Amino acid sequence: MEATDVWTLTSSALVLIMTPGLALFYGGLVRVRSVVNMMLFSVSAMGVVGMLWIVFGYSMSYFADGESGFAGSPFKDFGLLGSDPAGFIGVGFGAVFAMITTALISGAIADRVGLGSWVLFSGVWATLVYFPVAAWVWGNGWIMQLGSMLGAPDVIDLAGGTAIHINAGAAALALALVAGKRRDFGPGSHKPHSVPLVTIGAALLWFGWIGFNGGLATEVADAGLILVNTIGAPAAAIIGWLVVDVIRGKKPGVIGAASGAIAGLVAITPSALNLAPLWALLLGLIAGAVCAWSIDLKYRLGYDDSLDVVGLHLVAGLIGSLYLGFFAFDDGLFTGGDGGLLLVQAIASFSVLAYSFIVSLAIAFAVKAVTGLRVPSEVEEAGIDAIAHGEEAYALDETELAGTR
Repeated sequence: MEATDVWTLTSSALVLIMTPGLALFYGGLVRVRSVVNMMLFSVSAMGVVGMLWIVFGYSMSYFADGESGFAGSPFKDFGLLGSDPAGFIGVGFGAVFAMITTALISGAIADRVGLGSWVLFSGVWATLVYFPVAAWVWGNGWIMQLGSMLGAPDVIDLAGGTAIHINAGAAALALALVAGKRRDFGPGSHKPHSVPLVTIGAALLWFGWIGFNGGLATEVADAGLILVNTIGAPAAAIIGWLVVDVIRGKKPGVIGAASGAIAGLVAITPSALNLAPLWALLLGLIAGAVCAWSIDLKYRLGYDDSLDVVGLHLVAGLIGSLYLGFFAFDDGLFTGGDGGLLLVQAIASFSVLAYSFIVSLAIAFAVKAVTGLRVPSEVEEAGIDAIAHGEEAYALDETELAGTR
């Protein structure tokens, strides 16, 4: 087995652990009575999307020779029945990307949506949105060919600024709008119940992100640059976030620092192989500061994105993708380019945003028509975990439990 195959196999394991890490991160951010529900959203996405990827998702995620159109044919590698196992390491690497992307969306609907509604949404969304967009960006689709069509540099998206973070963030906004607001929605009304869980989850996400960004590195120099940038950008974003919090009178805390790290990781996702480390640090500072400010927009604009998927993933994904147009090696406006890269980055970013938002909105309305989407108000008030799942996150007696709510 080639060294690159070993590294891809290792990276797949790193990315796989990110979704349980996300479950912990999201689980710590919600109230104690909906921890199980929130974590189950991430775990169930692994189940649904993992199955669909093997059956037809992988087939849809790339265009074979002679194929064109909306997505790859779902039948050419159906069930991987006639596929060469020698390529299965790459298939598995793609599967874990699909899982984490879908799971990201769930943070927007915490505390109020039932598991059945989420499972239905996640399966349809992966089929109609993620698999085709992955083909556009990485599978020889129109975004991959956009530079050639316009006589400009090729679109740069190493690990998913468009296909993952803008895609999931736009879907999260659409789903949150259809789901509606939580009871008593407002600043300070839904505080995270566990700072330690958030910290552990963020640590696992950062750990896995080394494989997320670096999984396709084939040279030592490439791997080294990706590693340094995947450390540097989130480190700077922590500082950017905390500085903004202090400037606007908020007390600095671990939740803000962890969120800043995630913002930096999202922003560096498309660009880890195409930025000098100094510019990666600047990107992290910008992403941390802007995302710290943007998460409060939901209160001003009136949409309830429970765990700030829009404010982190959509915003930082856009920042990271567009930033390449200014600072990418050779082709950025400030590094010798003429604006062509910025143009194709913008077209790709906003096209994915628009497509994902519109189709996700339609899927969410369809699911709402079938399932109602939200749990009954009495279940939301009493707590989804005990009523809907028969489990509670912590085995506390009633006196202890009342003190944590």
